[in-house]
Amino acid sequence: MVRMLRTGIFAICAMALAGCSVLPESRGSQQGSTAPPSRPASGAGFAQFAGQCMAELGQSGARFSPVADRYTGEGCSIVGSVQMSALRSDHAELAVSNIGPVQCAVGNAFASWARFGVDRAARQILGSGVRQIDTFGSYACRNVAGSSRRSAHATAGAIDIAGFVLEDGRRISVENGWNGGTRAERQFLRVVQRSACKRFGTVLGPDYNAAHRDHFHVEGVIEGSSYCR
Repeated sequence: MVRMLRTGIFAICAMALAGCSVLPESRGSQQGSTAPPSRPASGAGFAQFAGQCMAELGQSGARFSPVADRYTGEGCSIVGSVQMSALRSDHAELAVSNIGPVQCAVGNAFASWARFGVDRAARQILGSGVRQIDTFGSYACRNVAGSSRRSAHATAGAIDIAGFVLEDGRRISVENGWNGGTRAERQFLRVVQRSACKRFGTVLGPDYNAAHRDHFHVEGVIEGSSYCR
């Protein structure tokens, strides 16, 4: 049964990948905070959800490949996830550095945020589009720092955003730009963080605690409201 389910998931994923280079005609709904459909826990419903999610991710213009489900330790797993290699802005492809497997729904939120919340803000505030988003990674089988509770990273449900490389060569890092950058750089970082709060369930940055002084932690997808700090 498990083998049949996995076969079904990858068959749907293959069809989804056929549209990976197609840009949507209208993505206005992505600019808001509309909650995505709830993810089924298992079974045929999950296979359908995974296929729909990857089809939507393909329509965003992102390049990615499905990742085989696996359980890597107690409380650690990679299920319904993708490996993203590039995103898409209104104008060009966006590179992503150092990212690992990420849950498809989180990948969709990331693609939407990169296009509507990051690149557009960079063009408006900094006068240049974004060429690359730098991350500290996504999946990691570990606990929340200082606790015995598994991090969202342990199920590929979170991404740590380190900074942004602009088309003109500038690099805006969270660590150096949040308090020490130019006025425009500080404004840009705060705008993109607030934008992330409209798409992800949890967003933590330098104002949360010292552990997040150098990155934005974006986790899950928004379902009603988010925790943003």
